Amino acid sequence: MTPRGVRAHFNPVVSAADAWLGRGKGGLRSKELAAYVGAQVVGGIGGALLANAMFAVPLGWSTTQRGGVGQWLGEFVATAGLVFLIFALVRSDRAGSAPAAVGAYIGAAYWFTSSTSFANPAVTIARAFSDTFAGIAPGSILLFVVAQPAGRTTRADRLIRPADLARMRDHDRSHRPLTQRTRPGTVGR
Repeated sequence: MTPRGVRAHFNPVVSAADAWLGRGKGGLRSKELAAYVGAQVVGGIGGALLANAMFAVPLGWSTTQRGGVGQWLGEFVATAGLVFLIFALVRSDRAGSAPAAVGAYIGAAYWFTSSTSFANPAVTIARAFSDTFAGIAPGSILLFVVAQPAGRTTRADRLIRPADLARMRDHDRSHRPLTQRTRPGTVGR
């Protein structure tokens, strides 16, 4: 069993879904959720500042204005899709595929959403610290951060039962890699 508190959450929306759906059954507790969200935001800001330093971008607030119904809807769609993907993987016993699948989804959502798929309130806040094409002006943050949790409230999170959250945490110990579950020559048949 995975020790309590060891999780790979980088997104406050995903952490909040874990807390809400797993309440009383191993999900994040309120204090843990607050600590996770704080760490996610601070970590995102630290990452943005580090990237600025690596690429010699001067310190300062982003001046990239983002807004409008189309971009807010894009954030809603991007976040709903992300939550749907994560919960579908857990429900179908494919949680081990989540790292690659989430990365691929966010990469694709960059192109199919009008907002370029921030899909994460911590990332949205952090990108205000980078005055680059990827940044977001501080005045544009609020409605992005409102649209993202709204995407979580779609019925996408109903794909998972609270018991599935515990199964996701224990997945790596209880499931063998695909190559060990199939006989040679049967993959893809």
